[in-house]
Amino acid sequence: MAKTKVVVVDDSALVRSILTEIINRQTDMECIGAASDPLLAREMIRNLNPDVITLDVEMPKMDGLDFLSRLMRLRPMPVVMVSTLTERGAEVTLKALELGAVDFVAKPKIGVADGIRSLAQDITDKIRIAAKAHIRRSHAAPPAAAAPGAAPGAAAPAPKPVTVANIGRLSTEKIIFIGASTGGTEATKDVLVNLPADAPAVVITQHMPPGFTRSYAARLDGLCKIRVKEAQDGERILPGHGYIAPGGMHLSVERSGANYIARVQDGEPVNRHKPSVEVLFNSAARVVGPNALGIMLTGMGADGARAMKVMKDAGSYNFVQDEASCVVFGMPREAINAGAADEVLPLNQIAPRLIERLRSTAGISINRV
Repeated sequence: MAKTKVVVVDDSALVRSILTEIINRQTDMECIGAASDPLLAREMIRNLNPDVITLDVEMPKMDGLDFLSRLMRLRPMPVVMVSTLTERGAEVTLKALELGAVDFVAKPKIGVADGIRSLAQDITDKIRIAAKAHIRRSHAAPPAAAAPGAAPGAAAPAPKPVTVANIGRLSTEKIIFIGASTGGTEATKDVLVNLPADAPAVVITQHMPPGFTRSYAARLDGLCKIRVKEAQDGERILPGHGYIAPGGMHLSVERSGANYIARVQDGEPVNRHKPSVEVLFNSAARVVGPNALGIMLTGMGADGARAMKVMKDAGSYNFVQDEASCVVFGMPREAINAGAADEVLPLNQIAPRLIERLRSTAGISINRV
């Protein structure tokens, strides 16, 4: 079997050396080049034709985001970002994912060498996932050039917009549950920006490490009609709001009298993840039952697939992203195989169909504009 060819791009000689060592220890991958800046990287990519590159965010001669934007426009390829665990690092990383990076690794600001070595398994796993990811040229365009609400790489044409007034009276009855992993930051955004301000509450588990979910929630809050925030333990779950599982903590839903509340807890990883979609979806089945609407988006592995079937058995209605529009089809495929899906849809059709479902169950006619 051919090895995955990797080029490392980082201005630190120490980091380049450690990443090269980690990659070359794997039997299925090889570091074929290491560049200290994007200009050298450009030549290496042209001459060596790697399968994946790792890219530092802050680089000399050309900013890492600028380089990524140009790369994804001119020669789309799998990129794993190497970010710092800082507020600015989180914001820049989210921008990189928007530009088309497959995933990221968060290195500590201090103790970098030991920190990167401790992340060896995570780094190599993400390189493997990136090598198999669906990369499309449409990911490459800067966000300002994309049509509002357009799905990256979605195969089907966008449906006509749906008028969404008058679903507010359903908001206190229904809760929308979303699970996502690799590629999910942008996929979740695509769903949320198309929901009306009076949508039911949305509870989200996106696989993400500590230090990034607060910036992610703030970014979504600035883009969406609903309010979006990082979930806090014990807070009431309200219509017109979205709640993101904090990185490194499990999120579930519980009942307190007539209200739903968020439960944010530490604990062991489930399916190797914390937060875990399995934990969230199991709570949906147990507590919300037929008033739950489930959405499984792009991601590697099987986290949440079995619990989504438990949701369906408890009466939920579930939407699963189709293979053509996924960056990685792992979690959606497993949900489909488990019999958890009611509808399998391109990403850009999930929010409109969700709204139609809400309106049709309330007996409200659908008006297209």
